[in-house]
Amino acid sequence: MYLKLKYTVALAALAAATTALADSPKGVGPITFSVPNAVSPTGNPQATLVSDNFSLRLLASTPDLLENPSGDIVTFGKLATGADTVPDIHTYLVLPRNPGGPTPGYDYGRRFLYQGHENGGDMAYITRINLDVADPAHRITLLTPVDSASGKTGLNRIDGSSYNPFTQKLLFAEENDNSATLNGTGNVHEVSLDWPAQRVSLEAFIGTGGFEGIHPDGKGNIYLVEDIGGKTAPSGTTATVDGVANVPLKSARQPNSFVYRFVPNNPKRLQDGGKLQSLQVYVDGAPVTFHANDVIGDIISPAQKQLYTPGLRLPFKWVTIHESHKDDTTPFSATEAAKAAGATPFKRPENMTWLPDSHFRTFYFTATGDTDAPTGQVPQLAARGAWGAIIRVDLRENEEYEEHEEHEEHHGARASGDGSVSVFVLGDQDHAAFDNIFFANREQLLAAEDRGDKLHDQLQKYDSIWAYNVRNGRAARFVALGADTLAAPVGKDDNEPTGVVISNGSPAKGEMVGMEGSLEHARGFFTQQHGLNQVYEFYKIGR
Repeated sequence: MYLKLKYTVALAALAAATTALADSPKGVGPITFSVPNAVSPTGNPQATLVSDNFSLRLLASTPDLLENPSGDIVTFGKLATGADTVPDIHTYLVLPRNPGGPTPGYDYGRRFLYQGHENGGDMAYITRINLDVADPAHRITLLTPVDSASGKTGLNRIDGSSYNPFTQKLLFAEENDNSATLNGTGNVHEVSLDWPAQRVSLEAFIGTGGFEGIHPDGKGNIYLVEDIGGKTAPSGTTATVDGVANVPLKSARQPNSFVYRFVPNNPKRLQDGGKLQSLQVYVDGAPVTFHANDVIGDIISPAQKQLYTPGLRLPFKWVTIHESHKDDTTPFSATEAAKAAGATPFKRPENMTWLPDSHFRTFYFTATGDTDAPTGQVPQLAARGAWGAIIRVDLRENEEYEEHEEHEEHHGARASGDGSVSVFVLGDQDHAAFDNIFFANREQLLAAEDRGDKLHDQLQKYDSIWAYNVRNGRAARFVALGADTLAAPVGKDDNEPTGVVISNGSPAKGEMVGMEGSLEHARGFFTQQHGLNQVYEFYKIGR
């Protein structure tokens, strides 16, 4: 018999009547005006547009010098070699004291915005914008100087970041993958707050993956989402899909990325080991899994269609894919382990966020999809997430973070043990390639697009940041991203909105992102990545 699932108040609220946004002032404030259109590519610089009741404040950009340059790391957004360093996901913190910095005795303030830089070649790095500091000589601090012997940091493609109040350290995730195996090779790093910043890699405990979003919950468990593109259907391939013959698969890609949870033995010390788990979704009593030798089968799978059907709630369980122990030293591939354990692959999950006031029982994550217009314009592929999606996960109330081994022989019972997965938004060509995601207030979810240069050209529109009302699904374009002077010319990497975060910055466990308190006096930030790598704060006019 299936276990009866109990869901949180947040899930019931989704089906409830719409509450006026004016009644929910917490967060950066309600977004009540929509930018009417996305910005079209012209090859010339164009302004970034934001909702009429908001304004943008520039905080940092590529030309800004670092307080403590190291080797080729001299400015905020570019190496001395000219390579773009693409700062990505932000973490905002308000600390009770000055954490120190390279200048002894200097007061760096209490408010900080941390970001990893996504470049490769062992030259990624981590910076801290000291928000209380006006002096440009001390405004931006480098936390990861190069090694004196190699001239490199040993970091690559840092994407995700967050603060873990259980360890009182920052977490940064790398998005690397092996181009041959399409398994992730990126690490998760713990970084201390005090100067000089100390860094510890966690590949022996969390494994290596194409990690992007990383967030703790209220028990100290670490949730991660992975962004690795899968194998592409061979050129000219057609198949019978949903009873329709000769459907062109275009540039459809095999789902190849996973959603993870690390359950530590000791939340205060992740190096004490724990269980790494991955999300396993069930369709018609069977798990949706990855098949290394059936790329086409995975692309056109009827189960993948159900996985991306809006309104359909599918049961899931967490499967343990690796167990580690105190002071283990041997790395392992989380991606490979998830595939071997029968976890469910998605189309490039990029980030996740907790539903405010859900007490860590509900989170949303994005799937970017195939980022190719001809692929998304095939209805059968659009129904399988080609344009991307926003997916909701509801965890079973009173879940004990166990695997319910007594039900393993029964697929239905296994599936009902841990909660449900459902599509909140299925992308289309106007709302596509979702990446960064964060709640602006208790009702509106911000979702940033990452269409990429090819899709920008195909559809003649740049990226937007959408505000979705999670009660009724209505969407307002919060930001229509433009093009700065470095990114606008033809052949240059287009700008992309990244690093969307809304938080009061509290390091307290009771005010973690996902709790109601995290939106009290919150501030909002994002980056216009590539080109000038401009970091903005957005704020409501008159607030």
